[in-house]
Amino acid sequence: MIEFRIFIFGSFVPWQDVNMASIASQPGIFFSTRHVMSDPEHRQDFSDVESRRSTRSRREMSAGRRLYYFLGMPLLQAIIWLVSSTYRVQKVIGADIADRVIADKNTVYAPCYWHQNHVLCSQMMRSWIRRGFKACFLVSSSVDGEVPARIARSWGAEVIRGSANQTGALALRDMQAMMKKGFAIVTTADGPNGPQHEFKPGAVLMARIGRTPMVPLACAADRAWYLDRWDEFMIPKPFARVVLAVGEPIEVPRDASMEKLEDYRQQMQYATNALVAESKQLLEQARD
Repeated sequence: MIEFRIFIFGSFVPWQDVNMASIASQPGIFFSTRHVMSDPEHRQDFSDVESRRSTRSRREMSAGRRLYYFLGMPLLQAIIWLVSSTYRVQKVIGADIADRVIADKNTVYAPCYWHQNHVLCSQMMRSWIRRGFKACFLVSSSVDGEVPARIARSWGAEVIRGSANQTGALALRDMQAMMKKGFAIVTTADGPNGPQHEFKPGAVLMARIGRTPMVPLACAADRAWYLDRWDEFMIPKPFARVVLAVGEPIEVPRDASMEKLEDYRQQMQYATNALVAESKQLLEQARD
């Protein structure tokens, strides 16, 4: 059960191996994208996820592993549903903003939250998807990414498979294509390796390129487990009281200079942290 343990409670850890923030911030990534698309003699078909697997890993999608995932998926989904259904939502800060974002079918938004808050914020994304929000998650092309990819698709979301090490340009190309189709790229803006709660500039750059207003998301729980790792990953305990938060979208002008992007990066970092603080304060007030 080692593989399934890291996915429990909706914790799709493997998709953090590749995300909008890390890919867009890699030097030369835009040149790589153009090169991949413009050289027909060296063009390779990467539509199959097997072609995107990292050569650094010896793990393969064997017949036994496929059976393992097939039999374990229903159990895992049942556990996620069972535990998350016990959470008691104290309040949704910015519920009116969420309603406005979901109802706006003419704008592609970019929801962003901290890696630590993935469990609750991904569940919030699931509720948005049920209401017609078009979301796309980036999931590692490794074998470990199979489970989170299937769970995300079971929610009705789109999935991009890729590796920041070997197929970053392809993932970037796929993200741009998804945004053109109206799908929001959901981002853990301080992932995949931190520093914790530091908004990565790549997410801002992609928001400018895709003309997608960034939407800060946050949450808090009165009782939770925190994993001993860089992000102090939070898993709310069963029957925990939680607060969810949605902030005003922040749009990056298409003509914003690279120097100006730092201002928007700081705005998003401040807005996301402020929502976390407000969520925690509400829980403390309710406890008193």
